[in-house]
Amino acid sequence: MRDPEELIPVGKIIDTHGIKGQLKVHSYSGNADSLGSARSVTLKSPSGVLTEFALKGFKPNVGKFIISLGGHDDINQVLPLLGYEICLKRGQLPDLDEDEYYWSDLIGLSVVTEDGTMLGKIADIFETGSNDVYVVRGGEREHLIPAIADVIKEIDPAGGKVVIVPLDGLLDL
Repeated sequence: MRDPEELIPVGKIIDTHGIKGQLKVHSYSGNADSLGSARSVTLKSPSGVLTEFALKGFKPNVGKFIISLGGHDDINQVLPLLGYEICLKRGQLPDLDEDEYYWSDLIGLSVVTEDGTMLGKIADIFETGSNDVYVVRGGEREHLIPAIADVIKEIDPAGGKVVIVPLDGLLDL
């Protein structure tokens, strides 16, 4: 079982919003449920320093989110926070259904084809309108692997790997 105190990155502060200390956040998952229901967040500076804040406000805004932090009601107080990552404790996140994973649990997993060819490791994940795409690096070249049932055969976080069945031409792109 995972540690409920483990910090999971859920977004990044990309800008201020107005002059009353609100911050614009890019969500890593696009899902507002976990961040919107949190009472506190931990901010991680680019140098790795962690600071916990009360979350006093949250609202969706044109594909991003706007948050307000306790004790910060002026733009000058939040300007130094630009570029910080927003983290939640694993225990604050909703339970997952079977065969669902948090992105942070997939980053770093090795990706191999069903015949055992090592493609690299998942370095990043991004959303498209219909599915996530795993960015796999570390092999001979970078691969973009769609996270769809026809391609993903097995996800084994405990074993540190994802097994795929590449569609015709997928690895040639």
